[in-house]
Amino acid sequence: MRIGIYGRSFDDSFIPNIQVLFNTIRLFGWELSIYEPFMAYLQPRISMEDDPQLFSKYKDVKGNVDIMLSVGGDGTFLETVNVIRDSEIPVLGINTGRLGFLASTSKDNIKAALQDIYDGRYRLQTRSLLTLVTDQGLFGEENFALNELTVHKKETSSMITIHTYIGDLYLNSYWADGLIVSTPTGSTAYSLSCGGPIMVPGAKDYVITPIAPHNLNVRPIIVPDSRTIKLKIEGRGRDFLCSLDSRSVTIDSSIELIVKKASFQVNVIQTEGQNFLNTIRNKMMWGLDRRN
Repeated sequence: MRIGIYGRSFDDSFIPNIQVLFNTIRLFGWELSIYEPFMAYLQPRISMEDDPQLFSKYKDVKGNVDIMLSVGGDGTFLETVNVIRDSEIPVLGINTGRLGFLASTSKDNIKAALQDIYDGRYRLQTRSLLTLVTDQGLFGEENFALNELTVHKKETSSMITIHTYIGDLYLNSYWADGLIVSTPTGSTAYSLSCGGPIMVPGAKDYVITPIAPHNLNVRPIIVPDSRTIKLKIEGRGRDFLCSLDSRSVTIDSSIELIVKKASFQVNVIQTEGQNFLNTIRNKMMWGLDRRN
């Protein structure tokens, strides 16, 4: 089996845990393929007996990697998804950051998680994505997002207006700093911080969440992901910001944004004891009370 590793830089205190990761992979006899910039970062810090194969883009991993490890936080996980795209390669997130809804394997559980994979004691949780359709071909081949699409004001303190349609039906004109269209996975990200609800993975919906709306009676709304969402933006400024996860481009009011469900999903590895409900309860400290 070939294991791919995508990662970012990490705190030096995490080096022993990363060494455990590589030692365990070597113990299991797995072949390695490492993201090229990450390999350059690892070389002076980690001991490796063999020279691994390197990858730098989507074409390098499709059909060549059986399981991908994402080493970092949730932002790193989103970048990993951008590399694997529709390849159906299962991903395990190893958390070197702080919160970690997607990168949910802690440093203390690295060896146990890899043992579960080696023994076949894991399941795949499918996560839906959204895709952005524009006449201008914004984002090129990377016009998808695991978390959310966001439109936001840029270079002005004035609010913007986002005219929003569900299919061909008019929903609302949001006077706000911006608007988020979130997947179930993204419901625990930017949308949540703006007052949106949490959705469990597998929910076939989007959340439309305004960012700092002028009208306080405007609230997030859940929309079936079988429907398309159309956005038209206007404001005092000429330019606005459009983001898919961590990737952003500048747009103007002539561009119409159409959001649809992506044609592919991402497979997230859940090892023994891992599930979404445990994650949100532990990460968000739900029900934390001395009486419990």
